[in-house]
Amino acid sequence: MIKEYFVRDPLLFITFTLLVLATVIQLAYYWIIYAKLAFLKQKNEFLRSDQPVSIIVCARDEYYNLKENLPLLLNQDYSKFEVVVVNHGSEDETHFLLRDLAEEYKNLKIVTVQQDLNFFSGKKFPLSIGIKSASYELLLFTDADCIPRSNQWLRRMAANFTEGTDIVLGYSAYHKTNSFLNLLIRFDTTRIAMNYMGFAQWGMPYMGVGRNMAYRKSLFYSQNGFISHYNVQAGDDDLFINKAATKTNTRIEIMADAQTISSPKTMLNQWLRQKRRHLVTAALYKPAHKTILGIFAFTQVLYWASAVCLLVFWFMPYFVLGLIALRLFSQLLITGKVMNKLSEKGFLLLVPFFELFLMVISPVLALANMVNKPVKRR
Repeated sequence: MIKEYFVRDPLLFITFTLLVLATVIQLAYYWIIYAKLAFLKQKNEFLRSDQPVSIIVCARDEYYNLKENLPLLLNQDYSKFEVVVVNHGSEDETHFLLRDLAEEYKNLKIVTVQQDLNFFSGKKFPLSIGIKSASYELLLFTDADCIPRSNQWLRRMAANFTEGTDIVLGYSAYHKTNSFLNLLIRFDTTRIAMNYMGFAQWGMPYMGVGRNMAYRKSLFYSQNGFISHYNVQAGDDDLFINKAATKTNTRIEIMADAQTISSPKTMLNQWLRQKRRHLVTAALYKPAHKTILGIFAFTQVLYWASAVCLLVFWFMPYFVLGLIALRLFSQLLITGKVMNKLSEKGFLLLVPFFELFLMVISPVLALANMVNKPVKRR
């Protein structure tokens, strides 16, 4: 039968062979890498940690976010910690708010940075100053617009610093709203977490998200801080982790009360600009990381293109539909389990459509970056 199909139309048969190859590779990613996160059994009991921690937050004109969110950081259920807020050239009332809060909370440390140095851009210079000013070895990072899901966030993250662990990667969700864009953003956030947490569990950590991650101060200094990518405006989180993380020094934390939540973009153009900035740093990952991520992206395009082509010509339709069903089942099963672990709901059945949208839009954004690099607004 196979010979008959080849004789009838060798070009379509080659396309079918490519579909089989792409499907097998895609299934390998889902069942070997992403399943590491989907079926992870993380213990729920509280692990006691008496290691002091410095929480670091960089803020520029974040008066309202700090007023709402900073007390949630300062009131974490933990024996010894400080919150270091780097006030980075704010022109609003941030200074006065921090001054008042410092009178109430003795564990609040304020660091003021009036201007950037010429050779640092974006968040890296103030973040470096915050790290240098931190009193403790363990550093936990988040943003001014983020809130922890519970007062156990700090305890959960710190408990992962066992012997040999230098980096802890957490999950940062977005608030749920009743909009299609919100569903897309939350899917993209889940998809990114599937990648960086799944690969970390597989033994190849390659990035982290600065809204919820931690590492040792000594690691920062041993890696010479952000010097290797100082000329890139973004990347204080993912590029640093890409350089410093190894299969033995990195752990992940996925429990719900160890997560943070932040406000998502509300306009599509704002989110697309954010995606463009992320693509800039992804291009600077280690070659091995870019290769393995690129293989998934390439075979994803190959899978969809060959499947659509074969269905249009109705070539070996039952085999093609069987491969589509197998991948779709694996995708929804694994993604659904990851969503459940990350407390994400409401978009599972939209996953294939969101996948197609991102698959189409990502090359467009990459091309836009080649023409005109995105600039982070003040």
